[in-house]
Amino acid sequence: MIGRVVAIGGPPGSGKSTAGRRVAAALALDYRSAGDAFRAEARARGMDVEAFGRYAESHPEVDRGLDDAMQRLARPGFVLDGRVQAALCRRRGTPVYAIVVTADEAERARRVAARDGQSLDEARRRIRERAESERARYRRFYDLDPDSEPCDLSVDSTALPPEEVTRRIVDFLRAADAERP
Repeated sequence: MIGRVVAIGGPPGSGKSTAGRRVAAALALDYRSAGDAFRAEARARGMDVEAFGRYAESHPEVDRGLDDAMQRLARPGFVLDGRVQAALCRRRGTPVYAIVVTADEAERARRVAARDGQSLDEARRRIRERAESERARYRRFYDLDPDSEPCDLSVDSTALPPEEVTRRIVDFLRAADAERP
């Protein structure tokens, strides 16, 4: 078992959820996704993700409730998928391996368009809107910018298959954990 919580972040469409699920499976860890929880809550309220994001901008209890629930799971044996989970762990003094999965905007838009059945222009618009909404909320609610938080490993998934992204993260985690006192 990895001796710290593993937090995987990154912008919309970067592949962080795919990486998180695969890393959890490869290392026999439990996986939880803040994005999945956010989307489920949006559906329960009859909203799409963008509309719910706009709603969350003026309702801090949405993000705080979701992030508190994620942080209650922040312990060894868990992979937490979410843009601010690593930063919140660090602020709370929870030992964490902070992983960021990135990809260029064109690739992220292509992935989101394919996943959600949208045009590239629509996907690009939606990921920009979502990223800006999240960035504004996290600055206001937590005084942090998810795009400038330090990480232990960053993997650019633009030209990598999911298997390679997973391998790089798993290799890093095993090596870092072996060196841990």
